[in-house]
Amino acid sequence: MVGIDDVARRAGVSTATVSRALSGRGHVSADAKARVEEAAASLGYVVSAVASSLASGRARNIGVLVPYVQRWFFSTVLSGTAAELVRHGYDTTLYSLAEDAGLRRSVFDTFLRRRRVDGVIAVSIELADDEIDRLTALGLPVIALGGPDPRLSALTLDDVAVARLATEHLLALGHTRIAHIGAGSEFDRDFHIPTRRRQGFEQALTAAGLDVHRALFEPADFTIEGGFRAATRLLGGEGEEPTAIFAASDEMAIGALLAARELGRRIPADLSVVGVDGHELGGFFQLTTVDQFPARQGRRAATAILAALEEHRSPEPGALPFELVIRGTSGPPAR
Repeated sequence: MVGIDDVARRAGVSTATVSRALSGRGHVSADAKARVEEAAASLGYVVSAVASSLASGRARNIGVLVPYVQRWFFSTVLSGTAAELVRHGYDTTLYSLAEDAGLRRSVFDTFLRRRRVDGVIAVSIELADDEIDRLTALGLPVIALGGPDPRLSALTLDDVAVARLATEHLLALGHTRIAHIGAGSEFDRDFHIPTRRRQGFEQALTAAGLDVHRALFEPADFTIEGGFRAATRLLGGEGEEPTAIFAASDEMAIGALLAARELGRRIPADLSVVGVDGHELGGFFQLTTVDQFPARQGRRAATAILAALEEHRSPEPGALPFELVIRGTSGPPAR
């Protein structure tokens, strides 16, 4: 088996220099680092995770808490997080916190207490006070992604402003009868994102001097199928149809597009549709959306937790960016 001594001899440096060059800790000249990396690659040498952990006191592993794994938004955030962590030599341990209270408790009571992670990223999960207490007792840096938390450093998205931006775009086009596809109470849990997006939608209408019609709200489940069913109800009723729909997620917006086309509505001549997320299918459907850059969110959370580890401090909080992307699904209402 190739060892660190073999790499040192091939590169013509000391074993200490090899250790610093491959771990990224301590100063090494650019020339020596290049020779060490070339020697390690040619010999097929891989740094022992156990030895590195013993030497540094770190597991070089970050725990990531998510409510769902199979949903597009969360998987995209995770891909950004994992890519950034790998780039810095860190592994990722994923904890999917399902609705099973016993399983969730075991994550905090058992798994995190094994000290196999150096820090924790909580993605769109509102941690309870006792859960935060357990993490604080372990001395682990923690950053929350997606919602404000008074006891944790957080990277937050202003969901009220996101919804206002989307709705104001439709208002500026001349729409006055705008429907909203949001979520029912069973999906309005951590950080109350559906409620906040509905608030932004209604604030924009009120600021424009328009009444909020409860009949123009349909709950769904943040899926394409849910958006399809909600739009079918909005467009298949006996009353006056909306000329535009603001959906609280791109997947629900895509479902609304599919329902509208099945019912013979022209997009955007008969119906404009706007979503939220920046879904990878948005370009294919020419969907107008408010992009919240989920992969970039994941990278930023990873960068924040790594900086906190290197500088022995709490992660820096901050606001997450968003941007209106206008495509072909929004236009003026038919005259």
